[in-house]
Amino acid sequence: MSTYTILMQNCAFFARHGVHAEEEFLGQRFFVDAELEVEAGSALENDSIDETVHYGTAFTIIEEIVVGKRRYLIEALALDIARGLCKKFPQIIRAKITVRKPNAPIPGVLDFVQVTVEHRTR
Repeated sequence: MSTYTILMQNCAFFARHGVHAEEEFLGQRFFVDAELEVEAGSALENDSIDETVHYGTAFTIIEEIVVGKRRYLIEALALDIARGLCKKFPQIIRAKITVRKPNAPIPGVLDFVQVTVEHRTR
């Protein structure tokens, strides 16, 4: 079995995730990285977009999930993204999703808070 990896990095969206009411009211930018391990099948030999993971479609799925319903935990958001991508593209065998939240409401100075969730289908 051959596999290949697709990496989509720094996908940016405005959304309203977080525990605090201010986070829902004000919203903020979130950044998503998606590392997708894909079972090649015959897609590469056939040079067929229909048999692989279409980047544009994957981006749209990520966007719909991120800007959709509010989640309190960015960990839950990352898992929902991983599951959504794997559902749309059954050839994904591992989805590693990282979500960055640059304006986390904590008393201190930092660039961002980041979580990574890895979801395997096989």
